[in-house]
Amino acid sequence: MPPISSKTFEFLKKLTKNNNREWFNENKDLYTEAQGNVILFLEDLIKEMAEFDKELAKIDAKKALFRIYRDTRFSKDKTPYKTNFGASLGMGKGSQKGGYYLHLEPGKSFLAGGIYMPESSVLKEVRKEISLYGEDFLKILNNKDFKKYFTELDPEDKLKKVPQGFEKDDPMAEYLKLKNFIVLYRLKDEDVLDQNAVKNMAKVFTLMKPFNDFLNAPFLQI
Repeated sequence: MPPISSKTFEFLKKLTKNNNREWFNENKDLYTEAQGNVILFLEDLIKEMAEFDKELAKIDAKKALFRIYRDTRFSKDKTPYKTNFGASLGMGKGSQKGGYYLHLEPGKSFLAGGIYMPESSVLKEVRKEISLYGEDFLKILNNKDFKKYFTELDPEDKLKKVPQGFEKDDPMAEYLKLKNFIVLYRLKDEDVLDQNAVKNMAKVFTLMKPFNDFLNAPFLQI
């Protein structure tokens, strides 16, 4: 299993310092080498993860990897390139189902799972599931191994009040206020560059599967 190369991180560090088209075009070979390294790594990671989530076997590593080119049309930050490699393993903005995400960036790498910025109809169904089956949801969150890696759900954009359609005194009120249902595990650079990174990351992703299964449950019935 080819690990993530230190050269890949070196490329990202250089890109952070030289985030302009001239430098990038002059060093396109460094990008191509780094991109190839990440794709090979993803292929092995997908194979490993398919052992516990067979749906992942359908994922194409090349298509899973996000483009390095930034969309700057609506951003004040006009730097043209991302300074990370990100890969969606069934998870993305507005996704209809829970999945996994890998983020590789020197000093800022992480693994994530769940549903990010779901459409309002999906969000409503997930909230209904949490309200109806709160005990099952808490059992997942309070699992000893799960808690060892994930301390809380992402509170980004959390509502101040319980959303319309739910009781204010619902025992799961704090979770119903969430707009994203994401767990995140931060990686050190040495974790990413480790020879056993594929197996180690897959182990962390394995712990996310019951969480994703719960989030996906209402859509299996529709």
